[in-house]
Amino acid sequence: MPASLRTGHVGINVTDLDRSVAFYRDVLGLQVLGGSAPGTAPERRVAQLGKEGTLVLTVWQQAAGAHERDRAGLHHLAFEVDTVAEVREAEWALKERGATFQYDGVVPHGEGRDSGGVFFSDPDGTRLEVFTSSGVADEGKAPFADAPTCGFF
Repeated sequence: MPASLRTGHVGINVTDLDRSVAFYRDVLGLQVLGGSAPGTAPERRVAQLGKEGTLVLTVWQQAAGAHERDRAGLHHLAFEVDTVAEVREAEWALKERGATFQYDGVVPHGEGRDSGGVFFSDPDGTRLEVFTSSGVADEGKAPFADAPTCGFF
């Protein structure tokens, strides 16, 4: 087994590449690092998004409809930030864009946990999370006493 294994980037299918690129740019501050050449067929368009030159997410314009949460595959995609203030910045940007939230405000990952964040969907219904590993304990109660917050949204 490789000793240095880690997640490199995540690729998701989207229905509208331009809309999705704008969402991830405006809400999460991802930058376009590359993508399809001009003149690429609409059903083959792609964009690579990242931070500080590091690839984080690739979006592929090849979905025919919204993400189906009852199908096998991606459960959710979580983005980690350093502070609760950064989680709140993402929350504000999401509210400005009319995003759909699963819970009201910043919530802990579980009762008594100090980690947590905001839980929402992208324009195609892919479930997302922006979280921090500490500083959330005073933000409120966890939505579930018997399950992780990110498990069933």
